[in-house]
Amino acid sequence: MKLALGPILYYWPRETLEEFYKQVASWPVDIVYLGETVCSRRHTFRTEDWLEVAEKLAAAGKEVVLATQALIESESDLKTLRRLASNGRFAIEANDMGAVRLAEGGFVAGPHLNTYNPHTLELLAEQGAKRWVMPVEFSRAMLAEMLAAKPVGMETEVFAYGRLPLAFSARCFTARHYNLPKDDCQFRCLDHPHGLTLKTREGQPFLALNGIQTQSASVYSLLGELDDMAKLGVDVVRLSPQPYHADKVVALFRERLEGLVSARDAAARLDRIRPEDACDGYWHGRAGIEKVAAEA
Repeated sequence: MKLALGPILYYWPRETLEEFYKQVASWPVDIVYLGETVCSRRHTFRTEDWLEVAEKLAAAGKEVVLATQALIESESDLKTLRRLASNGRFAIEANDMGAVRLAEGGFVAGPHLNTYNPHTLELLAEQGAKRWVMPVEFSRAMLAEMLAAKPVGMETEVFAYGRLPLAFSARCFTARHYNLPKDDCQFRCLDHPHGLTLKTREGQPFLALNGIQTQSASVYSLLGELDDMAKLGVDVVRLSPQPYHADKVVALFRERLEGLVSARDAAARLDRIRPEDACDGYWHGRAGIEKVAAEA
């Protein structure tokens, strides 16, 4: 299986982004997704900057994919989408059907397209999709059914590490937390490089606010399921960039894929560097917040 680094879902300062991707060039990942998928007000990197980073990573031997926004809200958003879709150099990850229509050549059907049945997967293949990313709430059993009926030549990618991107809204929850209007948010997402954790009344971490995106508070991890994924026929495993120990997480997944470390030892090492509690309930057909592997 190949190892992919997904798009950064948070708002990081320009210097942080530059240094992060400078390091990524030497990391053992096969595919790198670049671009803003959450909020168009996040522009420490412009389209030109993403394209410049893409060229550098491609020169380092990475397959580069330009990710698109999941929620298109304005003409400026459409302008950016059109430019990405017509870049003529790199494939795009389409995260809404407008991007599917604009895609030139092969594209990746992103996790936000709601691909829940083989008929949708067939439609996307007819439109030129070369790979699809499984919706994060899929179980192993649901994935197995999809793989049994997927179009010939279509690759499958699974989100395997990071806070789960669960939903989007036209409302900015981070701005609302600070009693600010969305259009004058003062870029408060910069203060939360890993999202803003919400807790229940009992004090249990539940969700994370990330601008207009809602995430899981726990870090989804399928590190222990890699062997099973390979047997199922998964082609690509995606890691979502986090601001803590991303290089160590990538190295650990690579070691596990190559059989250089046991599942038990890998899990123990990941426990020491993971920023939040783990979860894997969705994969096992249970509530997403549950920790099935840990219980086992």
